[in-house]
Amino acid sequence: MNNYGIDIWGDDNFFINDGEVKLNYKSAPSILEITKKIRQDDVKGPLILRFPHLIKKQIDLLFNHFDRAIKENNYSGSFNAVFPLKVNQFPEVLKTITHYGEKNNYGLEAGSKAELLLAIASTPLGSPITVNGFKDKEMITLGFIASQMGHNITLIIEGIGELESIIEVANESTLKKPNIGIRVRLHSVGSGTWAKSGGMNSKFGLSATEILEAMKLLELHHLIEQFNMIHFHIGSQMEDIFPLKKAIREAGNIYAELKMMGAKNLNSINIGGGLAVEYEQHHSQRLKTYSLEEFSNDVVFLLREIMNSKDVPHPNIYTESGRFIVASHSVLITPVLELFSQDHQEKLLKFKESDNPPLIVELQELNRLIDSKNYNEFLHDALDHIESLLTLFDLGYIDLQDRSNAEILVHQIIKKALYLSHTSKTPEFEKLQTHLQEKYLINASIFQSLPDYWGLKQNFPVMPLQRLDQNAIRSASLWDITCDSDGEITFADQAPLHLHDINLDEEEYFLAFFNVGAYQETLGMNHNLFTHPNEAIINIDESSYEVTNIIKSKNILTILDDLGFDSENILIQLNKRLESSTFITKEEKNDTLQKLELFLNQNGYLRTTAY
Repeated sequence: MNNYGIDIWGDDNFFINDGEVKLNYKSAPSILEITKKIRQDDVKGPLILRFPHLIKKQIDLLFNHFDRAIKENNYSGSFNAVFPLKVNQFPEVLKTITHYGEKNNYGLEAGSKAELLLAIASTPLGSPITVNGFKDKEMITLGFIASQMGHNITLIIEGIGELESIIEVANESTLKKPNIGIRVRLHSVGSGTWAKSGGMNSKFGLSATEILEAMKLLELHHLIEQFNMIHFHIGSQMEDIFPLKKAIREAGNIYAELKMMGAKNLNSINIGGGLAVEYEQHHSQRLKTYSLEEFSNDVVFLLREIMNSKDVPHPNIYTESGRFIVASHSVLITPVLELFSQDHQEKLLKFKESDNPPLIVELQELNRLIDSKNYNEFLHDALDHIESLLTLFDLGYIDLQDRSNAEILVHQIIKKALYLSHTSKTPEFEKLQTHLQEKYLINASIFQSLPDYWGLKQNFPVMPLQRLDQNAIRSASLWDITCDSDGEITFADQAPLHLHDINLDEEEYFLAFFNVGAYQETLGMNHNLFTHPNEAIINIDESSYEVTNIIKSKNILTILDDLGFDSENILIQLNKRLESSTFITKEEKNDTLQKLELFLNQNGYLRTTAY
């Protein structure tokens, strides 16, 4: 059976049992069971399930591996980490991170004024705050205020102009000065889609000449004691370890040189984010080439060797890996609304009482008698017959009902042949399977929930929640409900997705997208005014699980208000137009208005199923 690469991307967080996907944690609940329980509360449309224990797991793994590497390498510096808020700023995520990170002094990284205010309000005193990105004088002043409050905050300058603004604020106020970091522009570049964030042409960082100028300014304005960190970043998703090792060597030598130049309080190297997450489902397409163990070993070992060779104390190590921390904790669930071959069900066959064309009668027999011994021959006969029948239709010898019966029968024969051939597929059957792609309409917006697929063609692991003990034979492409042709996840020969052939009139079929907890929510756009999905927190214990904090997707009126419309005025206008209509009675008008108000107070996703 197809396990959808769960052994590749799943990181032992999930497993398949009794045909369903389950959490590999404590009572091991079924995701399908959780989904159905939530939907009993009239939660329609896509659903994000958050599993806080997976955030805790990632935080613990990160700190434990670096603590181990530090001990094994006799490294004298400490390990520290901050979570970059840009990766996921949603309240429940931030609450979970600060709760489970407190024991390790896990901090936050901000890249805007709004994020900095969040960090100041949310970070426990003593845990680090780092501030990246371009800053004006107001944002820098916020950093001074945070320092005055007692926060361990470092403003990382992206250019000389920012340092000059820090100097101005320091001269104009009596607020406690924050720590100052310098982002260095390395020659080294990363790997993968986001590699452009490193290298000499990167958006951020100071060149060697600018670093020397910054040192002079820090000394001249008596801020050299605040200079405690250098920072670099070579990519959000470092798929390969070798560029990181090169960058560590370059940054380590810059650090050592600055220490020897008189930066006496410089004590930290921040290697930015970039710990990779595996998004692929097929071994031939795997992205990540290293483990967290290798990552931590390399960072600690290389910095130790550089510092020992130059007789410089080992720096404290900082990371800002957000994708690694939160990607796995969030699972997007969406029901399938329609299969576009649903019209090929056997119950739709309508044979004539007499005079069915001989080829139709033969197709009936092929469909009835096909088995494991004859499926190959019968398939060839069926394909031959459909060509003949289509020709007869074009010539006017059979009617539309005959053609419909032929299409349904051949479709059924092909499906049965695919099932019968699953243990010994030939190239012919694989080609046929690919050619007969099924379109699955999902109740979601790719632009809202999977923007990196739309914008970057980044794949996300996807699999059904049920029937995993049955063969999935349909080559699948996924269509979202937006009116945009880009709202499709196409079938790929090199990374095929096969789903089940299912009768949606009888049961609902759920698909789950995994590793969507990083960036997808914050980058999601309201294309067609589809907004953030419903969400729920799932806490799991030894005997059961608890669904908490169900947050329903915004209703249509709220969406319109957010855009600047006046929803009350819209209701008034609708009411006026109904009142002025001469085509319906007063009773019908009242009933229609009630329906409008009901619809407008629901979310914008489709509600076409009773399941």
